[in-house]
Amino acid sequence: MEFDKQTQEKIQELQGYEQNLHGLLMQKQAFQMELTETENALSEIASSKDDIFKLVGNIMVKTDKKKVEDELTKKKDLLSLRLKSIETQEKDLTNTTEELKKEVMKKIK
Repeated sequence: MEFDKQTQEKIQELQGYEQNLHGLLMQKQAFQMELTETENALSEIASSKDDIFKLVGNIMVKTDKKKVEDELTKKKDLLSLRLKSIETQEKDLTNTTEELKKEVMKKIK
């Protein structure tokens, strides 16, 4: 089926948006996993009565519980902020993609 030049450009644009959306979803998933790991670590630290060790490179070093808690809390806050940003981008990109999809479908029919 042959499409006019404008429709072909819209289809290419739509494919680009869908690729961007896929990349964004992959980033979101990675941040969600990291956030879950951080929350689990914070939970373990909170329930721990013993010494805390931190992995540094290939070795584990004894470290201050409060310091690690503060670091993980900051990391959790940063990850949450990044996730909110990605979710906003995802929503905008999804809306744009849906509108473009409708436009292309009208031209194809």
